Amino acid sequence: MLKQDRSVSEKYTVASFFGGVGGIDLGFESTNKFSSLYINEFDKNAQITISENFPDVNLDRRDIHDVKVNDVPNTDLVVGGFPCQAFSIAGYRRGFEDERGDLFFELLRIIKAKKPQAIFIENVKNMVTHDHGNTFKVIREALVMNGYFIKWQVLNAKDYGNIPQNRERIYIVGFLNKNAFEKFEFPERIELKKTLKDVIDFNGQLEDKYYYRKGKQPFYELLEDSVTSDEAVYQWRRQYVRENKSGVVPTLTANMGTGGHNVPIVKSKFGIRKLTPNETFKVQGFPDDFKLPKIANGQLYKQAGNSVVVPVIERIADKMSKSLDDSEKSVLAPEISGKFAQIYVKMANKFSGQSYLVDTFDDYNDKEFDLVLMSDTDYLKFVQKGKEMEFYSIEVI
Repeated sequence: MLKQDRSVSEKYTVASFFGGVGGIDLGFESTNKFSSLYINEFDKNAQITISENFPDVNLDRRDIHDVKVNDVPNTDLVVGGFPCQAFSIAGYRRGFEDERGDLFFELLRIIKAKKPQAIFIENVKNMVTHDHGNTFKVIREALVMNGYFIKWQVLNAKDYGNIPQNRERIYIVGFLNKNAFEKFEFPERIELKKTLKDVIDFNGQLEDKYYYRKGKQPFYELLEDSVTSDEAVYQWRRQYVRENKSGVVPTLTANMGTGGHNVPIVKSKFGIRKLTPNETFKVQGFPDDFKLPKIANGQLYKQAGNSVVVPVIERIADKMSKSLDDSEKSVLAPEISGKFAQIYVKMANKFSGQSYLVDTFDDYNDKEFDLVLMSDTDYLKFVQKGKEMEFYSIEVI
């Protein structure tokens, strides 16, 4: 239910799912417009990090499948970045066929029951194109059919967060109030002013465990031949080294601390080394006072790689708060009745768009529409081409 007569000074409340280390919550709280009341996170090591940084938040340590809706507080927002491995390249993009792919529907179960006035979802860019676009179509329609007016856009951290990391993610924002939806726009692109030296210490001497040494790693000679600049970040890609020539850190991954794929490497004053856990969190835009617990470095690398770019979240959250503040009269989506649903979709390209429920009815054969009706088959063809389009779709309820 929409909150009425809210004081502007009162903070919007947030319930967070798949909380990770609290990156989304931190981004929202950084605006000083939101307060996190509840974080659900199943991973035991991530729970330690959350506890140290969010001591006053209700931390639910259960698997989301075991969370009853009555255990979740009523909040203004429900947010979440459900695990993306099922849709990522690293996870071979199995999507809903993967056992982790059903986690979206668990999040949807909470959203349907709690009906927060706004929702926020983050995921990998590949979710948009997975299964030829059908996976995102299912997610989009599920949110729309539950009363949300949604907008989505893929943003890169280096272009929208002033963070030197090449990290593209899709962000989905939804409102129950159409007025708030219409006022909301994603943040504008900004100049990247932070450099690699703002997040990586090229001059300090660290513990020996961070360095690659001759005789210690069988591939050291390859590193020595390839890692030649102290103003770039390189990637160890299992069998070869690649220099990132764009002056930013390549996308951090959850397995970067295991000696596996996409390990970020730099040439510092004291030798060739991998990034420290603290540096990987800085590359994600976490503030200097964010506490890293005394747990295995491999777990900290995993947490950083699975997390979000905090400044990007903060900029989106600030836009959401202004849209909620400025919305007066509530305009809700039509109630579900009848056999068919008319859904509006407008896409600038496959990575940016908006959608909402227009009407429901028993028979649409005699109805006149002011936009083209797009079949599922034609829609998937258009998505693959990435063309701009505006249309209605008719879905069976």
